[in-house]
Amino acid sequence: MAASVQMSDLLQLVVDEGASDLHIEVGVPPVLRIHGGMHHLDLDPLTPDDTEDLMKSITSEEHQQRIREIGGTDFGFAFGDQARFRVSVFRQKGFYGLVLRQIPYRMLTLKEIGLPHSVKDLLYRPRGLILVTGPTGSGKSTTLASMVNVINQERDVHIITIEDPIEYYHNHKTSVVIQREVGVDVTSFDEALVRALRQDPDVILVGEMRDLATMEAAITAAETGHLVFATLHTTGAARTVDRIVDAFPTSQQEQIRTQLAASIQAVISQLLLVRPDGKGRQAAFEIMIVTPSIQALIRDNKSFRITSDIQTGAKFGMMTLDSNLLELYKAHKITYGDLITKAQDPAGIVERLQGGTKD
Repeated sequence: MAASVQMSDLLQLVVDEGASDLHIEVGVPPVLRIHGGMHHLDLDPLTPDDTEDLMKSITSEEHQQRIREIGGTDFGFAFGDQARFRVSVFRQKGFYGLVLRQIPYRMLTLKEIGLPHSVKDLLYRPRGLILVTGPTGSGKSTTLASMVNVINQERDVHIITIEDPIEYYHNHKTSVVIQREVGVDVTSFDEALVRALRQDPDVILVGEMRDLATMEAAITAAETGHLVFATLHTTGAARTVDRIVDAFPTSQQEQIRTQLAASIQAVISQLLLVRPDGKGRQAAFEIMIVTPSIQALIRDNKSFRITSDIQTGAKFGMMTLDSNLLELYKAHKITYGDLITKAQDPAGIVERLQGGTKD
């Protein structure tokens, strides 16, 4: 019976199958997401009591109280020494549901993720803002963790991460790393950022710039001699710049454009696509590395011309999403369907495939 399903057995299955996520809902058996596809386990559908028991087996009383008060909570926890999980618990139709995202202990190298060497060079910048953007589930956390790991191994600096929840754990290596969890160690991202500036950091990771106060604090930190990494749920460098500027009142936007132009170092925008053979997923990137020309475009409110600069900026380590998608398609790492549907200029991609224009 479904009632006998134990969370430890389900988590073991997630690890053994290499699943990215475990979904627990009333009315269906547990579901694993493997290489992007949803796989229902051959078990009885879960009852309300089943999902409540499974939830309680991993959720602290404090987090259960939060669910009762606001209908949901997020936290991270370790499954022995095999993996960490980021957990989202919620109520829907009066019942409990859970989604658990597996966070592997081994961090990928930048090369394994598919990032070019120009990105590694960014990790040695003394100051500035580096943004990793993309939709939910596009691998932003993995990319950021890999970047922090490179700095931790190769630079002698003080790193502070602010996350909700903490996903990848970083041990002290060449650097010293402090990891603070929103809701556990500190009340909010912007509060943690303000505090971080008093803790002698060299590098600051902001899990998500989700509100105006956090954006303001991150830009200030980048301006005042810190290397700041942050994420946004945007696609493409131009949209990312617009999203930040538009978050501010009109009266402040000109000032923010000037600050952003001076502080932003790079925008790495990414998507995660299923490989044609179904074995794993492939990241695709757009990379903007700020040049004096791009600084001027940001300052002068001409972000719509940024993509043109990225197209001609290969010598600086830049690449457009479409060029990267085409490269991946030619290497048989993504499908034709994904190439066309994810491209920013599908007609241009088709023309390039037919030899109308060269890369």
